[in-house]
Amino acid sequence: MAISRRKFIGCLGALALGPAIGVPDTARSASNKEFSGWPDSRGVLHDITKCIGCRKCESACQRVNNLPEPEQSFEELSVLDQKRRTGADVFTVVNRFDNTRPVFVKTQCNHCLEPACASACFVKALEKSPEGAVVYHEKLCVGCRYCMVACPFNIPAYEYHKALAPRVTKCTMCHPRILEGKRPGCVEDCPAGALISGTRDELLAYAWQRIRTYPERYVSHVYGEHEMGGTSWLYLSGLPFGQMGMREDLGTRSAPELTAGPLSAVPIVVGLWPVLLTGVYAISKRKQKIAEQEKQTAVAEALARSREENRQQIDTLREKWVQEKESAINFEVKKALEEAAKDPEPAQSKEDE
Repeated sequence: MAISRRKFIGCLGALALGPAIGVPDTARSASNKEFSGWPDSRGVLHDITKCIGCRKCESACQRVNNLPEPEQSFEELSVLDQKRRTGADVFTVVNRFDNTRPVFVKTQCNHCLEPACASACFVKALEKSPEGAVVYHEKLCVGCRYCMVACPFNIPAYEYHKALAPRVTKCTMCHPRILEGKRPGCVEDCPAGALISGTRDELLAYAWQRIRTYPERYVSHVYGEHEMGGTSWLYLSGLPFGQMGMREDLGTRSAPELTAGPLSAVPIVVGLWPVLLTGVYAISKRKQKIAEQEKQTAVAEALARSREENRQQIDTLREKWVQEKESAINFEVKKALEEAAKDPEPAQSKEDE
């Protein structure tokens, strides 16, 4: 289960302790030496000249990783009419590039020797395994998505459609299968031999042998041998890699070397974050308290005004009632006097008769 937001805030508080996390030392040490890869780590060589665009690798990836079925079947080759990229439920794609003849290129995580995604992850949810794959630890991930920003190949994706426990997803190079002594699913199902697995050293030796044997077929470059400090996924091609949408501006310096400075500031930012959140919370609570007090005062003043207005209205009505009563009495008295004046002694007159 993914870490909760509450637990994330707690972790940030722990990170405020500073040196205990050790991120600055990791970043600095990464910039001081060149990492050539784990001994006997494995990789995959993609010979672009042999790829026929059958999408069998996509089908195998979906099957071995238990990914959802795509909207269109893998036999539907019309999807190659538009360029695609990997996604949350798509770990690898094949794209077609039209030159003098169609050229097909498989894209997935390149599993860098010193991954940019791992160097940007301050909770170490991504790491380079001794077997060559860059693996993801779901329970450590806090969902910051720094890895997505850091990756120069634009590979990691995020499960935005999963609200409760979203993950970062990408090709795993079938790491569980490698641990069992098996080949990656895409390599196993490739019918054209365009994908070859083995140790990285063996693949590099084989790739350069192919270049020397068939210089007219290949450009004299093994993509991934040195790009970004080297990758475990390697490429051979008969055309310049830039013509197939692959970056040629990455240089040979590894990601940790490039990000050592920015990464050293991460613990400081993370450490200050709980302080900021606490301050925001305190300000918010104070504003709520003041608003509640103002509300209570306003209600009390309104009730007081209402009572005063009612009292004034009652006094006015009472005064008016008294006046009307006095007027009625005075009217009756006046009426009786007028009647008495008309016949002052009516009873005595009758006796005289």
